[in-house]
Amino acid sequence: MTAHQQLAQALDELEATLKVSNLWRVEEPSEADFASQQPFCVDTMSLPQWLRFVFIQRLQALVEAKAPMPAKCEVAPAIAAYLQQEKIRASDQLLVVRAVERVDELVTEN
Repeated sequence: MTAHQQLAQALDELEATLKVSNLWRVEEPSEADFASQQPFCVDTMSLPQWLRFVFIQRLQALVEAKAPMPAKCEVAPAIAAYLQQEKIRASDQLLVVRAVERVDELVTEN
């Protein structure tokens, strides 16, 4: 399996995990929200919005284009910190963080 195929599979798993954890059903950001210059669009989006509409979408575009991966990907620590502040079950927090860690690993390895 190629690196792009592995990443596609990990992104599918992340999507499924977000759905099970009730973090997938978020309002779609406006066009202006995407223009944020802040990390994770913290000034315009919630972290689940950013995960769904920015992070996953951009990585899926790289997969489809078989484009080079970013040199580094370290999203899991931010996700873990966010989820600890939210009223999300500990088991769901763990599943989501592990899914994002897998994506981080695959991107950084390639």
